[in-house]
Amino acid sequence: MRRRFEALGRQGPERVDAILITHEHSDHSSAMAQLARLWRCPAYLTELTHREILNMYPDGRAKKMERIEYIRAGERFRIGDIQINPFTIPHDAADPVGYAFQANGTKVAIVTDLGYLPELVKHHLREADFLILESNHDLEMLKVGPYPWYIKQRVMSRTGHLSNTVVSEFLANCELFDGRARHLVLAHLSEQNNTPDLARISAEEALGRRSVEFAFRGALHIASQHTPLGPFEL
Repeated sequence: MRRRFEALGRQGPERVDAILITHEHSDHSSAMAQLARLWRCPAYLTELTHREILNMYPDGRAKKMERIEYIRAGERFRIGDIQINPFTIPHDAADPVGYAFQANGTKVAIVTDLGYLPELVKHHLREADFLILESNHDLEMLKVGPYPWYIKQRVMSRTGHLSNTVVSEFLANCELFDGRARHLVLAHLSEQNNTPDLARISAEEALGRRSVEFAFRGALHIASQHTPLGPFEL
């Protein structure tokens, strides 16, 4: 985290009011307690997710959290002047959620780690000015890649991860994706089963199929596990 801020020419955030957790998988929760202590802020997550995290770390580091705030999908809450709407997503976790944030007439939505895009998720992505959306894998790369078959099945399942193809179908459909976003970030790319070029080409082709009336005029970004994006002005 600190290295990413330094890469952007910053020392780190002067203040953090909260940490929001989407689900318990280690790549999303392992640093929760450490960062919460560092920034002296609460962590917001569902009760089921918290229980799973406590079970995952028998050494007790997750139990050292000083402040926990439980949230529920579908129940809005506020942190400062930001209204936050957590919503259920289909993933193989205890109680996974995505988030939509609204403040001063601007909406930011983030959804990664989901096997498909149900109507509920599409609803929460509408009218987003800044959208972070998973584009995890290329189906052909996944099929011939190094993962064992049971993991490939998990990734491709309805509680796994979104493929470039599924994301492209969503982006091309003007009834599903309104194209309003000023910034569209494709995130959570697999290093084994995808490449930034494949994700970008797939998305650009899909966005190019939209009608002129609903053309996407924002900026497309591909997130990297090694190089930070931003900052962005909204």
